[in-house]
Amino acid sequence: MAERQSIESQIKELMVERLFLKVSPEEIGDEEVLMDAYGLDSVNLFELVAGLEEVYDITFEDDDFDLELFKNVASIAAYVRRKLGQEG
Repeated sequence: MAERQSIESQIKELMVERLFLKVSPEEIGDEEVLMDAYGLDSVNLFELVAGLEEVYDITFEDDDFDLELFKNVASIAAYVRRKLGQEG
């Protein structure tokens, strides 16, 4: 993934690649409710977490597993930024 690419864009690409979504990354809205729009389930979320840990070299703790975290791309990106120390 491109180095200068936004975290949101990287997450969208990761979702399309890992979850085999039949949309382009650009079609996924930052605020779109992922479970409603794409029918994500616990298996998809596990795959997404594995991808995020691999790409960003972060670790999800047991306490981090809250459905609100995975509500949309914006909430996932905010979490990743917190884990990377890029608050804001």
